[in-house]
Amino acid sequence: MNYELLNPLRWRKSFLALILGGIVVVWFTFIDTYSIWARIELNQRKAELKQKKEQLKKETQILKQKIKNLETDPFLLEQIAREEYGMKKQGETVYKIKEVD
Repeated sequence: MNYELLNPLRWRKSFLALILGGIVVVWFTFIDTYSIWARIELNQRKAELKQKKEQLKKETQILKQKIKNLETDPFLLEQIAREEYGMKKQGETVYKIKEVD
């Protein structure tokens, strides 16, 4: 058997450079902490979080508007108290009607 082929010191420099380059590419693409693959995943996660942030901002604006409406409109506050909490004014009688299917 020819042992000179197994000795890396006897290989051509271009072949050694190709192997080294392949190892570097694989390392930076998949293995390294800041690899290209990890960066792609982090960018996707960042885009998802930005979208969720915008959605939450919109919900916050809606809730702020509802709070403002409740603070300024006493009739709306009374309507919610009657419908959701079953409250009534003093001396008032409330009749609950059950619907039959």
